Amino acid sequence: MIQDPRSPQQTNDSLQKLQFTNRFVRQLPEDPDQRNVPRRVIGACYTRVRPKTMKNPQLVAYAKETATLLELSPEDCESDPFVQVFVGNQQLSGMEPYATCYGGHQFGHWAGQLGDGRAINLGEIINEDGEYWTLQLKGAGPTPYSRNADGFAVLRSSVREFLCSEAMFHLGIPTTRALSLVLTGEHVLRDMFYDGNPQPELGAIVCRVAQSFTRFGHFQIFMSQQNKELLQKIVDFTIVNDFPHLPPPSQETYLQWFEEVCQRTATMIVHWMRVGFVHGVMNTDNMSILGQTIDYGPYGWLENYDPTWTPNITDANGRRYRFEHQPEIAYWNLAQLAHAISPLIDEEKHLQEILNQYPKNYQQQWLSMLGEKIGLRESMEATDDQLLMELHQLLQLQETDMTIFYRTLSEISIEQEMESGKSNRELVALFEEAYYQPQQLNDQIIETTGDWLRKYYQRLQHDSQSLEERKKQMQSTNPKYVLRNYLAQEAIEKAENGDFSMIHELLEVLRHPYQEQSQREKYAQKRPEWARHKAGSSMLSCSS
Repeated sequence: MIQDPRSPQQTNDSLQKLQFTNRFVRQLPEDPDQRNVPRRVIGACYTRVRPKTMKNPQLVAYAKETATLLELSPEDCESDPFVQVFVGNQQLSGMEPYATCYGGHQFGHWAGQLGDGRAINLGEIINEDGEYWTLQLKGAGPTPYSRNADGFAVLRSSVREFLCSEAMFHLGIPTTRALSLVLTGEHVLRDMFYDGNPQPELGAIVCRVAQSFTRFGHFQIFMSQQNKELLQKIVDFTIVNDFPHLPPPSQETYLQWFEEVCQRTATMIVHWMRVGFVHGVMNTDNMSILGQTIDYGPYGWLENYDPTWTPNITDANGRRYRFEHQPEIAYWNLAQLAHAISPLIDEEKHLQEILNQYPKNYQQQWLSMLGEKIGLRESMEATDDQLLMELHQLLQLQETDMTIFYRTLSEISIEQEMESGKSNRELVALFEEAYYQPQQLNDQIIETTGDWLRKYYQRLQHDSQSLEERKKQMQSTNPKYVLRNYLAQEAIEKAENGDFSMIHELLEVLRHPYQEQSQREKYAQKRPEWARHKAGSSMLSCSS
């Protein structure tokens, strides 16, 4: 084991009481080569590394809900020892920092070894509830998996990761969590636009927290190395530790496990589609084995409803990871996982049979979700597919804010509006705030929209929910507040000038995305025109 010259120092009692178990490093094979230089790692699941010492760290923000999982108080999180530990300068007793080895398909092509190039796991703790949580620093310095990169992260990408991790949790979407955001006190050179003009940017580190950071790529790498023994070891480890409700590892259990991974992945994607989230980089190395959203890079939120939109400038031409394609990409990624574990299965057809259930499973969940979005409780009727298809077409006739449209639909009483004899033009006027160019609504769009609302009204007559019940269901499904791209960019620009207030304000708003917050209505407004093409407010790069 590497001896760290920075021996554990005195910290407050709560930090010292963190109970580290570190099952990953204790149960899986370690890289015998301890050189922290970019290189190929063979026959090992991880390499022991240390975070780089940062000169002048400063706490920007922490998430109190995530801190609670670790049994850390606000006083703990606001202390200097907390900052020193979660910037990587100080090691607690029991910490065994390491970076893991994995591979992956990037934009549909096998990329070979990837690994934790700018993520360093501090270790795994167990809390008083018996829950296991791995603590990971993103941007803490180079590892053997950094390839040509430096292992650091900048403030702008770190703000986005910190805020979105917690925003997704409060939206009810499976996700990794974020504990803290810390400025390193150092600068990092980045070419944000890939135009050959790198600029120094403020460095930052996010402490990410998850039950497991295991990705599809952790299994792919050993398949690619034709190392069946190590493949089986990490599969068995994952089942025993991350899926303890399953029987002991066996071929039958492997199939049950793969089926559950497919189901969890489908559920995660349905949630993304529900709120208009676009991941942006659905490479297999960015797919969590737990079906959790992981790696918040160039993600984005649909503002105007454009199913072909991708937030990733690298994906601008092929649009592989566009909003509407996410369910199919998840299926493709699951097929790569099936191929990776196939050496452990005597008959691959069983994996294919499970995989074939994914489209049906996804479709069922997706239709159920859409029914909830428009307030249907009864079983979906034969005509509902057509109603929903027409709605999605409607949203594209005129540039329409997805979040505001659905939220408005949940707020109005369609029965009262219809029974009052409103015209189509008066009905469409109810949604004016959702339109980016309301002055461009022509007679055809008005008539088409009004006709759909009347069909919707007729469909509701077949549903037994009361108006209040329906409103409650819809408003717990359709958020009022999401992390709009321009809001994140505004918070970043203020933070780069030393003002962290908007980060704190957004964190508080996003804690209650489904609730009315009368003092924070400005955060529910549609994207302003100035943000349409502004860097960081529209498309983003993978640069961090």
